[in-house]
Amino acid sequence: MDQTLAWLETERLDLAGFLDGLSGAEWAADSLCPGWTVRDVAAHLTLSTRVTFPATVKGMIRARGDWDRMTGDMARERAARFEPADLVAQIRETAGSSHRAPGAGLLDPLVDTLVHGQDIARPLGRVRRMPTGPAIAGLDHVRTSRFYGARKRLRGLRLAATDADWSAGEGPEEIRGPAADLLLIATGRRAGLTGVSGSGLDRLTAAMRP
Repeated sequence: MDQTLAWLETERLDLAGFLDGLSGAEWAADSLCPGWTVRDVAAHLTLSTRVTFPATVKGMIRARGDWDRMTGDMARERAARFEPADLVAQIRETAGSSHRAPGAGLLDPLVDTLVHGQDIARPLGRVRRMPTGPAIAGLDHVRTSRFYGARKRLRGLRLAATDADWSAGEGPEEIRGPAADLLLIATGRRAGLTGVSGSGLDRLTAAMRP
């Protein structure tokens, strides 16, 4: 737990520094999350340390039980309330917080921060390094979690990192690539496909079609 929280605080602070360097046009640009701007993603990241159970229940009722819709609505509402500088300050303010959104496990905030950092950076053409240790921990979590859909998406595939001594999964076909791209794939981001290769690429690409 201590290691995970230390990784999370470091990643949040690093992401806040990255966001500080964005222009107004970049804040308004589309992220990898469909229908979300960069500003929406940043607003979402401020919520993980602030959202309460009653607010989540209320949001689910408004979204008629649709988790993705609720998450998007809450992010966009917060993005409209706060300026970019305020959102960056909020990320910094609670970087070391252990508070988690209702239903989230210990590693979920770390995965959220790692992946959303790429959701922001990649469409902007910016390079944001994902630290290997946290990425591998995120991969181990996402692969077996019911929340991300990875078990179905990666069925029959073996994943192997090219930048770390890590592999997982059983199957006749393999996907190889940097841990960051493997984590993007595991969480359903097609952007990760550009960084991987292997005999299972066609199968994986088909499984990730919109």
